[in-house]
Amino acid sequence: MTPAARLSAAIEVLGDIEARRRPAADALKDWGLSHRFAGSGDRAAIAALVYDALRRRSSAAALMGEATPRAVLLGALHLARGLDLDALSRLCSGERFAPAPLIDAERDALARGLPDDAAPHVRGDYPEWLDPDFAEAFGEGRAEELAALTERASVDLRVNTLKADRDEVAAELAHLGVEATPLSSVGLRIRLKDDGRAPSVQAEPAFLKGKIEIQDEGSQLVAQLAGADPGMQVVDLCAGGGGKTLALAALMDNHGQIFATDNDKRRLAPIHERLDRAGVRNAQVRTPKTREDDPLADCAGRMDLVVVDAPCTGTGTWRRNPDAKWRVRPSSLDDRVRDQAAVLDRAARLVKKGGRIAYITCSLLPVENDGAVRAFLERHDGFESVDPETVAHDGGLPDLARFRSPGGSGLLLTPRRTGTDGFFLAQLRRRT
Repeated sequence: MTPAARLSAAIEVLGDIEARRRPAADALKDWGLSHRFAGSGDRAAIAALVYDALRRRSSAAALMGEATPRAVLLGALHLARGLDLDALSRLCSGERFAPAPLIDAERDALARGLPDDAAPHVRGDYPEWLDPDFAEAFGEGRAEELAALTERASVDLRVNTLKADRDEVAAELAHLGVEATPLSSVGLRIRLKDDGRAPSVQAEPAFLKGKIEIQDEGSQLVAQLAGADPGMQVVDLCAGGGGKTLALAALMDNHGQIFATDNDKRRLAPIHERLDRAGVRNAQVRTPKTREDDPLADCAGRMDLVVVDAPCTGTGTWRRNPDAKWRVRPSSLDDRVRDQAAVLDRAARLVKKGGRIAYITCSLLPVENDGAVRAFLERHDGFESVDPETVAHDGGLPDLARFRSPGGSGLLLTPRRTGTDGFFLAQLRRRT
């Protein structure tokens, strides 16, 4: 397919996403199934166009003066990829499979550019209804903080120290152009190509042998900051597919015990194969038999550490899931806040005196972060918040102490501050 034909296809996919209010991945999959002539390179290029448009939907619409799929894609190509008026005119030639030629209004908009006084939610490309929340989190710098979430994310890998060290794996993956992550001592990073295509890491021998896992550097850091040491009794309460469980097992050097569970047993399905591949020997998977079943009843009051990788809106992962930001609703935020309170209350029952809860979200919203901690402490007077500076120092990452969350109860990582996905972590210690 020609670049112009790919542009036409991307406009078609964006129209499907808008009309049917569906995830981008589903729309792209359906387009590929109905256009089997398109090769893998074509599909990847179209996906990159679609995701770049979704990353810049608000600013692109403001630039072009309308929010049609065509306008958003043209605006995003100008803002995100730097295509000028001449380049866009060549793509929109009106020839076979190419979009129709630019009209005068489109030419004028592209020549004029985005207004300097555009609102923060436009410059930061996020839903306007979330502006008060981001203003609370970042103040006058919110547009810049959120704009960093419009950039493409790299592919980050965590080296499994149960099987290898970083230098060894870096040598094995040199053909992928890996580089050491700047903050995580067990991380490697692969920069995406200009077309947005990522290498097939899962096909690499290092992955198949369990030497690496795909995990954002921010996720690696909060796992380290959780404070799991060898010999501890640990619960991973929202284990899902096991990403944090694997990281905790490596940090514990397979000594002690991890009880991994999730209230949705379907999310636990991949964990068994992943634990086996990684050589984890100190993890028990506790799968609930029913919704009412408590697979951790025998752990009550005995745990040194309970890791709560809480269900959240995922605002910190918008680099990787740009369509998710336009699908989040006030009602879904309210649901997540209730879920967070429930899982924290459950964690409190498991912790022994002197033990800790490590509360983690991949959200940048204060109500899910400092707000959740504050509400928990109001409900549980036997717990206290651990100072974030202490958390960073004890976790071996003292430089992160400067990234204190707005409410002061935890640490907040962001693409602009740390070059990672957005993550919040706070520790809560049982006093009595």
